Amino acid sequence: MDLQALLSAFTTLFVIVDPLALAPIFLATTSWAQPGERRQVATRAVVTAGIILIVFAVAGSAILRLLGISLPAFRVAGGLLLFWIAFEMVFSSREDRAKAPIIEQAGRADELRRIAVFPLAVPLLSGPGAISAVVVLATQFPGILGLSVLIAIIVLTMAITYAIFRTAAPVDRFVGETGRVIATRLLGVLLAALAVQIVADGVRAFLQS
Repeated sequence: MDLQALLSAFTTLFVIVDPLALAPIFLATTSWAQPGERRQVATRAVVTAGIILIVFAVAGSAILRLLGISLPAFRVAGGLLLFWIAFEMVFSSREDRAKAPIIEQAGRADELRRIAVFPLAVPLLSGPGAISAVVVLATQFPGILGLSVLIAIIVLTMAITYAIFRTAAPVDRFVGETGRVIATRLLGVLLAALAVQIVADGVRAFLQS
């Protein structure tokens, strides 16, 4: 196990997770949240995504075979769910629902938990691409030592993602309310396009198989 292999594995996972590109999406989906709430969402999202990736690194192939689920099927499902959240971003239904006066604190907390798990943890941080990557990388890092190294790479990637999400807040304050509204709509459209692409890739993989 050489340094080049480690750097290659880290680069592969980091590029697929792409936290720099996801930071604006994190800001958009939590634009109505308070700073403390946004920090909780970031923490829950990266921890959840990290656990999912570690589980699939350890037993990904076995889990998919056991459930009879193919990666193309997972990709299509993730794309459809992502399209749903993109629709809510474009039409502000999620933000309006969270801001509504009738929403109690318990409902607000539940909304924050849902956002952290979906769409941030799944399918954005630990989507089909990242899961596929860790399953493949697990075959390249055999044994207990190799698996430990792969888990360390996943943890490092999630730690960097958390740091990027946390430092995204000053950018949000600089942009302001008008900028957030515009960014949310635009990112919703981009997310919808990304969702369609994910579904198309899944369908293409189905046809090829």
